[in-house]
Amino acid sequence: MRISELSAVSRVSLPTVKFYLREGLLAPGDARAVNQAEYGDDHLRRLRLIRALTDVGGLRLRDVGAVLAAIDDEELPLHDLLGVAQYALGPGEVNGSHPPSDERSEATGDVDGLVSRMGWDVNGAAPARRSLATAIVTLRELGWDVSVDGLLRYARAVDQLAAEEVASVPEQGSRGQIVEHMVVGTVVFEAILGALRRLAQEHHSARRFAHRPSASAPNA
Repeated sequence: MRISELSAVSRVSLPTVKFYLREGLLAPGDARAVNQAEYGDDHLRRLRLIRALTDVGGLRLRDVGAVLAAIDDEELPLHDLLGVAQYALGPGEVNGSHPPSDERSEATGDVDGLVSRMGWDVNGAAPARRSLATAIVTLRELGWDVSVDGLLRYARAVDQLAAEEVASVPEQGSRGQIVEHMVVGTVVFEAILGALRRLAQEHHSARRFAHRPSASAPNA
């Protein structure tokens, strides 16, 4: 197919397709004549993966390039490839000022202890470690009593969910398809998980509080 057809089928605008070509995110087509090239299914799949990384994953093009380079490195083990994609996805830090070093150090130690008690094989540079430590500091600044024991129930709940999610990643197919599955599954199911939690919270709030009088209501 020609570049205009590739744009139409992929639903990526022609200027954007040309930009990806210039940036090296999309491989050149097979030259057929001067200023004319043919594109195939591999180009279409790569475009759809780029869209998943940018539109669903919210990745910057620099990070997209790093993920695509990892996909194209056939010597990179699949676990390391998925790590590149997952680390590119974040999560970002909790908003707020940087906590004092001693508080941050204590929270980091708690995260290390949690990971150890769960028996998780997690890289020391995993972004989620920093995010969790920042969240712990934030809660403690608000007066919450956050401990490793208290976090364990959350960790045990998500451990089973994560095991099922990783088990669903297909081992067959291209490396790009595997990454796309992981990216879409991670981002979309995080949204699903958050929505389900809020629905459940509303339900349990209604059961506990809906029929109680307001705390500010005058005594009868």
